[in-house]
Amino acid sequence: MLAYYYATMYVIPAIDLLGNDAVRLERGDYDHVLFRQPIAAFMARIVATKPVFIHVVDLEGARDGALRADAIERCTGLAGKIPVQVSGGIRSIERAKLALEAGATRVIVGTSVWQEVDALGAYVRALGEQLVVAIDVRDGELAVRGWTSSNGVTVNEALARCKEAGVSRLHVTAIERDGTMSGPDLDLYEVACASGLPVVAAGGVRDDADVEALANIGCEAAIMGVGYLKKLGLDFP
Repeated sequence: MLAYYYATMYVIPAIDLLGNDAVRLERGDYDHVLFRQPIAAFMARIVATKPVFIHVVDLEGARDGALRADAIERCTGLAGKIPVQVSGGIRSIERAKLALEAGATRVIVGTSVWQEVDALGAYVRALGEQLVVAIDVRDGELAVRGWTSSNGVTVNEALARCKEAGVSRLHVTAIERDGTMSGPDLDLYEVACASGLPVVAAGGVRDDADVEALANIGCEAAIMGVGYLKKLGLDFP
């Protein structure tokens, strides 16, 4: 079975890691776990579809602010030759480099790039194209620390700062759509794509129609969790 593509846009399967299990949360709520499966078994199902990339979020690391390099190393090992982008607990440039040393191809950083005015530029200079900046949106503002709080930065402000700093790629999530299978927030992604930066869209992506809509807006890729499994005919736990 082959990976899921639409025109020039590709779809990236998502793996959310909690402890040693792959899980799916509803709207990023740690108290609402939609399913749970051992990471090795779940990763094997994803790898079999031969995706272009695999998206791994260490939810434990994101919530606690502690990079779990061993968990990243295990996931990248299970992924084999398929490149992996990772996020969760990457709160410094040093931790980002540790994640890359653990086998990640790209690192997604949110919380720490917004903590200080010059932090974003420092990350860009240190990591270049291996950096993907997370713009995780709830009620028009950025959510940080595993989506548990807001930092007061608006979407437009975040986009302007990324453009000025020379960020290579954005990972934009509509938190209220995440894990809901309710469709993507097209208005949000249209605003993000208008920045001129490559956009990976996440949150609520369900099917061909959603992927087509995101492709027409200009997104580079889309993240799919539940929708990816269903599209490829895989049993959903």
